[in-house]
Amino acid sequence: MLKHVCGSCEILPIEIAHTAAIVSLPFHHKDPFDRLLIAQALTEQIPIISADRIFDDYGVLRCW
Repeated sequence: MLKHVCGSCEILPIEIAHTAAIVSLPFHHKDPFDRLLIAQALTEQIPIISADRIFDDYGVLRCW
């Protein structure tokens, strides 16, 4: 599952469940990579590190 640990951050591989979750996201954010990050955070129920406040519109716990 998790491939690498760097300090307190973990590298999360892209799984099929993450890409499948993208289609159910509302279009608050148009950037496809950011939408993937949001889908990962929601699917895995983990916080995300980002300064982008639009992530808050998805109910993602954002650290920055």
